[in-house]
Amino acid sequence: MRAVLAWKETIREQCVYDLAFKPDGSQLIIAAGLRVLVYDATDGSIIQPLKGHKDIVYCVAYAKDGKRFASGSADKSIIIWTSKLEGILKYTHNDSIQCVAYNPVTHQLASCSSGDFGLWSPEQKSVNKHKVSSKITCCGWTNDGQYLALGMMNGVVSIRNKNGEEKVKIERPGGSSSPIWSIAWNPSKDEHNDILAVADWGQKLSFYQLSGKQIGKDRTLTYDPCCVGYFSKGEYIVMGGSDKQASLYTKDGVRLGTIGEQNSWVWTCRVKPDSNFVVLGCQDGTIACYQLIFSTVHGLYKDRYAYRDSMTDVIVQHLITEQKVRIKCRELVKKIAIYRNRLAIQLPEKILIYELYSDDSSDMHYRVKEKICRKFECNLLVVCSQHIILCQEKRLQCLSFNSVREKEWVMESLIRYIKVIGGPPGREGLLVGLKNGAILKIFVDNPFPITLLKLTTSVRCLDMSASRNKLAVVDEHNTLLVYDIKSKELLFQEPNANSVAWNTQCEDMLCFSGNGYLNIKASNFPVHQQKMQGFMVGYNGSKIFCLHVYSMSAVEVPQSAPMYQYLERKMFKEAYQIACLGVTDSDWRDLATEALEGLDFETAKKAFIRIRDLRYLELINSIEERKKRGENDNDLFLADVYAYQGKFHEAARLYKRTGHESRALSMYTDLRMFDYAKEFVGVTDPKSSRMLMTKQADWAKSSKEPRAAAEMYLSAGEHLKAIDIIGEHGWADMLIDIARKLDKAEREPLAKCALHFKRLKHHGYASETYSKMGDLKALVHLHVETRHWEEAFSLVEKHPQFKNDVFVPYAQWLAENDRFEEAQKAFHKAGLQNEAVKVLEQLTQNAVVENRFNDAGYYYWMLSMQCLDIAKESEEQRGEMLKKFERFQHLAELYHVYRSIQRYTDEPFSSHMPDTLFNICRFLLNNLTKDIPPGISKVNTLYALAKQSRQLGAYKLARYAYEKLQELHIPSRFQESTELGSLTIRSKPFHDKEDLIEGMMCYRCSTNNPLLNNHGSVCINCRQPFIYCASSYDVLPLVQFYLEEDISDEDALSLIDLEVPHTDQRAARWQDIDNGDLQSLRMDEGLDDEEEDPFTAKMSFEQGGSNFVPVKVSRSVLRAMSRRDVLIKRWPRPLKWEYFRSLLPEVSITMCPTCFKMFHSEDYELLVLQHNCCPYCRRPIDEPN
Repeated sequence: MRAVLAWKETIREQCVYDLAFKPDGSQLIIAAGLRVLVYDATDGSIIQPLKGHKDIVYCVAYAKDGKRFASGSADKSIIIWTSKLEGILKYTHNDSIQCVAYNPVTHQLASCSSGDFGLWSPEQKSVNKHKVSSKITCCGWTNDGQYLALGMMNGVVSIRNKNGEEKVKIERPGGSSSPIWSIAWNPSKDEHNDILAVADWGQKLSFYQLSGKQIGKDRTLTYDPCCVGYFSKGEYIVMGGSDKQASLYTKDGVRLGTIGEQNSWVWTCRVKPDSNFVVLGCQDGTIACYQLIFSTVHGLYKDRYAYRDSMTDVIVQHLITEQKVRIKCRELVKKIAIYRNRLAIQLPEKILIYELYSDDSSDMHYRVKEKICRKFECNLLVVCSQHIILCQEKRLQCLSFNSVREKEWVMESLIRYIKVIGGPPGREGLLVGLKNGAILKIFVDNPFPITLLKLTTSVRCLDMSASRNKLAVVDEHNTLLVYDIKSKELLFQEPNANSVAWNTQCEDMLCFSGNGYLNIKASNFPVHQQKMQGFMVGYNGSKIFCLHVYSMSAVEVPQSAPMYQYLERKMFKEAYQIACLGVTDSDWRDLATEALEGLDFETAKKAFIRIRDLRYLELINSIEERKKRGENDNDLFLADVYAYQGKFHEAARLYKRTGHESRALSMYTDLRMFDYAKEFVGVTDPKSSRMLMTKQADWAKSSKEPRAAAEMYLSAGEHLKAIDIIGEHGWADMLIDIARKLDKAEREPLAKCALHFKRLKHHGYASETYSKMGDLKALVHLHVETRHWEEAFSLVEKHPQFKNDVFVPYAQWLAENDRFEEAQKAFHKAGLQNEAVKVLEQLTQNAVVENRFNDAGYYYWMLSMQCLDIAKESEEQRGEMLKKFERFQHLAELYHVYRSIQRYTDEPFSSHMPDTLFNICRFLLNNLTKDIPPGISKVNTLYALAKQSRQLGAYKLARYAYEKLQELHIPSRFQESTELGSLTIRSKPFHDKEDLIEGMMCYRCSTNNPLLNNHGSVCINCRQPFIYCASSYDVLPLVQFYLEEDISDEDALSLIDLEVPHTDQRAARWQDIDNGDLQSLRMDEGLDDEEEDPFTAKMSFEQGGSNFVPVKVSRSVLRAMSRRDVLIKRWPRPLKWEYFRSLLPEVSITMCPTCFKMFHSEDYELLVLQHNCCPYCRRPIDEPN
């Protein structure tokens, strides 16, 4: 470390008590006499003196934000100045001001006097003052601005918070005999704790944590310290005092050296922010600014680099692995030398020699081997295995590790450069360069130096090549000179060099740096240049070690440039050596290829092994085998190489020259280069041409270029082979072109095309091909396979013979996709009645299980119609199917009805009127006399009936329902309601409402029937079945009649339609009957014979008979009927039509033409509007009957 005086000023007859830098380092504020002086920090010129104090100014401080500074004086006042040098505020204390300090964060100002300290901030007008017991000499804020430390005359350091309350008190052992004279907080951001440096007049320097705990021991000083200050990053401390000089210390208090000696006490010293400039202020008025220059102390051996850090530590860096190790010496490190496993460190009073723990090349653990406890003065230090070499100007001294001086060499001129170049332990060789240009070789065990060369100019840098044959020198004119050591001949020289190094792994390569460039020179080829900062100090393999300012780094330099230089001169072996140092894969490939073409098979083989190229290795192997067998035609070998590299025409030329035309031909045919082959053969040789043609065809067959192959087959008329290739690769566009060009008679290729289209899912193309062939069956199957049902159906319309081929798979597909109703219809269409019935039965079963009774009713109705269809077609199944028809019709009606009851009991709201529900329950119970179908609950029915009967006043029926319920197992949800109902119904009269009973009148015999009937839905008197409205289940005024045996349905229809009888008087008569006593429907009570309705006569029956007597009519009776009063259920064969006569023509009745259910017309219309179909058979309303 050197201190260079930058500038010096003297203020006559004034003591400089304090100084402060503006935070940007541009100005210096000085407290001198009665004035505050502002200097330019760069050259020491005065900018302006500031007047304002009436007594000596003791202290100054600048705010961290650079906006204002403060000065304190013996006149007890503090003035705050702006950065524009204008005073803006003044306040006073009761005593003279000793020190001031700005908070680095809040910019609060602490001002300290002999008896108190004050805290002032720009926001508040007043100053908070706090009394202290002793005079304050110095103060300082922590980096975070939370605490203020005060140093006092009585040897106490008081640490206060921002409000002035004492938090920590540090009492120094000397007490008031060693007053605290200066304190400073370490500004480093890397320290974990706040560290306070305390200097007292007990001549001690100490360090404390914020908690008051001391760090380390007191450092004894030889003087009274007046000022202590840190560098901006906290790495060094500057201190001055009664020894009339400023000294530099490490942050731990180790003295490093003197900064500047003065003629009087140094009262104040400050470091310029973020720089190496230190300014001192002295008692005699001197202000001196010094620049500190820290020289680099370092050493390098191969890939280990040792350098000084923080002046007292040594860091050893492994340049390849990037590992680092720090050796703490706790004293100023003056010199460092490193060689193999040795490291020498010179300290002020001793030299330490370290060695590595192990021989491992990456081991970084050093231990002390020897200590030489003597003070040496030397310019250069070198370490060997068993010696250290000290160089002092012209003299070289060799000392053993136990400090015995073994040899001494005195040179004729100053030593400028020294380097160990290796050798056996204890006999190493040194390379020495002198100022007069002499270059010597000295062996440690030889007292006589050997002169290698004598230059005319001074030596700056030296290096010897790996095999000790060449010497590279950089002289003071920055010229690089390379000599052959044996012949002393200058091999070449290069300008602009500041350092040089030979490659430790390659004899012929060296690199040198200069002018911001790195230069690499191989053999005597031109220099390869690239940009680089700093200068290089070593060259190992492909790594160049480069020192930039203080940091050493290993730069990976690919050795491509020199390798290519060797390749250009066909020096393959040397190029291979360079490549081994480190080149890219593509460089290796280039080297391998060049060597192969140069027929240096040895090098080519090594290079191909590097890049693992088996193909070329096989070629080299085969060539070597052929050489062993005695082949030596290099042209032929080269032709093979060219063929491998893809240079086919060069290869063919060489084959021709060596008389191996057949090789060229087979090469071309193997490569499918048939055009070149034909060219090579020429027109003259028909035999070869024919062979070529067959080869071309064979190749097309096994080709990996199928499109070309297919095109060749097509041109050869081999359609089938072409179609196979095209189909295999799925080129549908090409295939359809072929299919369109083929004649429709060529069925086999067309069928193949269609098959490929099917496989490639090109439905359109396939159907086009089948249509062209006229293969309808295949077309139908195609539509079915691809699920193009619409096209299939349109085909079936034209060709009904394929009906089964379409509808059966369609139905199966529908069934698989859960579209069972459609599937059933499709089976039906296909004529597979049994399948249709099976699907329907399954559907019905599912609907019942899932309580979808509406659907169950509908499916049963459909089932019954299916059975009817089967009965129509099949004679032998007719009886069975008709029975099934009856059963399914009956079940359909039961489930249809039960849906309403299930909704009433299971859902919160019912859409039915009470009387409808009442009728439904009765209808169901009347028909549930024998077996109860699955899913239908008698409990639910009775429960609903009981509720509705009670509501409508049929109390007797309600009581009956409740009694019946008691006999059954009732679900818990109905239990309470049922029991309550059973009790409360007993309070009601034991009969049913009259109008309810009248609603059950038989329209044939006018008997009033009971509300519940064991015989089912028939009159108890005449056994005539009741006809119900299929929505409200009211009894309709209809009576069924039968035709006499000889009347066919067509005859009956024509007789009824013959003429309409007179309606006026008939209407009046029916009106009479309707208004009269309903019991008097007898024909013998006062009506004239000729006016009597012949049908009414037929309705009479024998009273008291238990068998049902149907109403049979003759032709005359039919003729007397009006078409308006007759409803006909026109069942398909083998069923007979059913005829019904309305006895109240004014009651409008509608019959569904599909399911033949009867409805009150207005009910039917409403339901149709709601559902858009018949509520029973779901026939869409717009469907034609």
